[in-house]
Amino acid sequence: MTAPPETDEVTSDAELVASSMREPEGFALLYDRYFDDIHRYLAARLGRETADDLAAETFLIAFRRRADFDPARGTAARPWLYGIATNLVSQHRRSEQRRLKALGRVGAEVSVDGHEERSTARVAAEMLRPDLVRALRGLAPGERDVVFLSALGGLGYEDIAQALGIPAGTVGSRLNRAKARLRRALGDRTAQNEEA
Repeated sequence: MTAPPETDEVTSDAELVASSMREPEGFALLYDRYFDDIHRYLAARLGRETADDLAAETFLIAFRRRADFDPARGTAARPWLYGIATNLVSQHRRSEQRRLKALGRVGAEVSVDGHEERSTARVAAEMLRPDLVRALRGLAPGERDVVFLSALGGLGYEDIAQALGIPAGTVGSRLNRAKARLRRALGDRTAQNEEA
């Protein structure tokens, strides 16, 4: 058995994927680089228990499809992995819908310094949460994917475009529409909370 290639953060993802075709153990380096990011994204969308399975499945699919990785679309594997993870999420949409409903009923977790600030922030978040959850559930699936990849995955337009296989302009349009719908859905409630 060949040892995985020696590497550091300078080795590009594309080089790691290419070398893993000859030495499959080298793919573990991509796993080490991105597993935590992918797991956090999946946990935020579907819950920790489901994320454990789907994060592992994301990397299994990526490993099996590593010959399809196209460095011409970008040398970073991160957007590619987020794309695989997002496709897995779309296979679990019903679970996500149930989770969003449950989140709307659960109290907010807030990290603010003082007790008074924490209490005020918790009350405000709890008042807005059902409306936010309803607004998120009301988004088209493509809009929801863009919002979650941006907010939870921390991806920019180009990376989201690569992850979803759509043009960056489409990402911008979907994100703008989603933000406008969320603002409209939360507009009256946020204004009421600011006045209180």
